[in-house]
Amino acid sequence: MGLLERLRKEWFILGIVLVIAVARLEPAVGVKGGPLKPEITITYIAVSAIFFNSGLSLKTEELTSALMHVKLHLFVQIFTLVFFPTAIWLFLQLLSITPINEWLLKGLQTVGCMPPPVSSAVILTKAVGGNEAAAIFNSAFGSFLLGSSSSVPFTSIFSQLFMTVVVPLIIGQIVRRYIKDWLERKKPPFGAISSCVLLMIIYTTFCDTFANPNIDLDKFSLIIIVVIIFSIQMSFMFLTFLFSTRNNSSFTPADTVAIIFCSTHKSLTLGIPMLKIVFAGYEHLSLISVPLLIYHPAQILLGSLLVPTIKSWMVSRQKALKLTRQPKAPVKV
Repeated sequence: MGLLERLRKEWFILGIVLVIAVARLEPAVGVKGGPLKPEITITYIAVSAIFFNSGLSLKTEELTSALMHVKLHLFVQIFTLVFFPTAIWLFLQLLSITPINEWLLKGLQTVGCMPPPVSSAVILTKAVGGNEAAAIFNSAFGSFLLGSSSSVPFTSIFSQLFMTVVVPLIIGQIVRRYIKDWLERKKPPFGAISSCVLLMIIYTTFCDTFANPNIDLDKFSLIIIVVIIFSIQMSFMFLTFLFSTRNNSSFTPADTVAIIFCSTHKSLTLGIPMLKIVFAGYEHLSLISVPLLIYHPAQILLGSLLVPTIKSWMVSRQKALKLTRQPKAPVKV
């Protein structure tokens, strides 16, 4: 494989490295309130574009089928809202005897209680080629479920989810009805479009991370927290993979991809307002926020780097399953 062909194949990984480097050089460009206005361009325009893109690319039957996939939804929501926080709490009982700052540990506990994000899990699932419709449902439902039961204003959560997820998705489905033949004939690069949007999200996320004074910890604590967060993410991704690929699980490889991302990702957009309300008046609020501020870019970076590996597994697994289901040719006597 030539160098140019290799670069073309790995363009997304190279893009991640490039946007992180650019964000490190001049984070002020992509921070909230900066020239790019990510609070508008990312939170509303980019997220809406993701779900409009999903509405265009997904068949209506796929969305309907995903809505009825109750077992998958139960798995994701129970893992996210019950197993994840419980496992983190047990893990923190061990960490409490270490010299790690207790407020950072409280921050890790709050991370475990957060719902999945609306955008990143969907984009990564789409980039791999997984069950995108199931990822859409679980990401939106998880945010709505936990957000509506918390102190964060219900109307604010509902209106933002409705305008950035539901409306673009419906519009995409309507447009699809009129250009269905053209879409099937031309096969636009929906995956590449979503990957480009994800690069924008990675860039603005790391701009916020590099510019945030709350992450100005001593190097030892910062390194330990980063290692713990990446270890948690890798461990839980592996656990969801094991649980969803058991022989009696009945999940398809595409379902497994959606489960991996939706069950392990956590929302920064909903998380920070929740922290500010729950820990209002705490002088250590900045320290409590650090784990979530690190977890968010870490989950996007790790997920993006694993896209080629997970995609390779999914494709090979689908081919293997297809071969096992083919009827065997009769033996000639």
